[in-house]
Amino acid sequence: MVKRRVVVTGIGLVTPLGTGTEKTWNNICAGVSGVGTITRFDASSFAAQIAAEVRDFRQEEYFDRKAAKHLDLFVQYGIVAAKFAVEASGVEITDENCERVGVITGCGMGGLPTIEKNHSVFLDRGARRISPFFIPMAIPNMPSGHISMQIGAKGPNLALSTACAAGTHAVGEAYRSIVYGDSDVVVTGGTESVVCPTGVGGFAAMKALSTRNDEPEKASRPFDKDRDGFVMAEGSGMLVLEELEHALARGADIHAELIGFGASSDAYHIAAPPENGEGAVRCMRMALRDAGMVPEDIDYINAHGTSTPLNDRGETQAIKTVFGKHAAKLAISSTKSMTGHMLGAAGGIEAAFTALSIRDQIAPPTINLDTPSPECDLDYVPNQARKMTIRAALSNSFGFGGTNGVIIMKRFAE
Repeated sequence: MVKRRVVVTGIGLVTPLGTGTEKTWNNICAGVSGVGTITRFDASSFAAQIAAEVRDFRQEEYFDRKAAKHLDLFVQYGIVAAKFAVEASGVEITDENCERVGVITGCGMGGLPTIEKNHSVFLDRGARRISPFFIPMAIPNMPSGHISMQIGAKGPNLALSTACAAGTHAVGEAYRSIVYGDSDVVVTGGTESVVCPTGVGGFAAMKALSTRNDEPEKASRPFDKDRDGFVMAEGSGMLVLEELEHALARGADIHAELIGFGASSDAYHIAAPPENGEGAVRCMRMALRDAGMVPEDIDYINAHGTSTPLNDRGETQAIKTVFGKHAAKLAISSTKSMTGHMLGAAGGIEAAFTALSIRDQIAPPTINLDTPSPECDLDYVPNQARKMTIRAALSNSFGFGGTNGVIIMKRFAE
């Protein structure tokens, strides 16, 4: 089969570093942290009292009061990011082409704050007072459903829930939908908002979160010797993927070309990766094979880089296994050092960052990398962004349940 080529023509971001793509990207390149003390609820009794919240999002700018009331934040973030991406792409969705436009999104946990709220209503006031909007607000496919309705897309409408790999899996499946000829345009990415008592409390109970509560901006420190867990975050990252000839025919700006996707399972543990990163190794190799590339073709990796002891060590080992001697020449960064970990949204946001890295030929920094861990001894672009030649870049995402996703993008050339 001759593969149809897929390009990125639009990006939309709603993150702890800003509502809007360029606002977020400028802060990423400047090494700004979006982490602070939790304001969404009183976390003073929690082991982890910090998170990366989206603090400048004003729902009244995008939704009327009634609509906002019936949309969980993870849905709102996804809709707004998708609208940003579609507007930036310039693509027009009409009655003639709408069946060739799809929406594929990812999230890890859905409307957990809505579940909390309605459970409390049930306990306090009884079953009859549960909102009729409870289920439509909470289920994970609501972002893709609402985005499809708002932009008029009548092609594939899918939602993936594969923990922290969900956003990457969504982008990968969107890519495949275009490659296989099912769609010409797909709006895709991830969205998540579970900075709430059970979300933070649950991850804290697993000892997965950083407890550096007195220094929030320094808490997310991937690959650093003193890392002690990830920082919970929220937000959304959406991309417009488009078949190349479709994009060229309308004179679209092309940020990058998406050329490879891999998905694998560790089949090992519900939360911990294997010591040697074996599942990640297979996933990266699958993506390279799909892209028709060899390891030496890759210049930059946007790492999963969660700031947990197990992930950072395992991912480093996996990169060494896949790339061999070339691993030492790679620029690798974890943008989670600035955004925190957005769970199911992370892969969508990091796919966007990967495309922007290629567009601007800049590798974002890994901030808070003050004392590199001895077991993490590659070039993680410490603390300062780096202008460099990026011909091709790879983005990693790994999730609970041992699920892995990897995408590869390159500079566009006709």
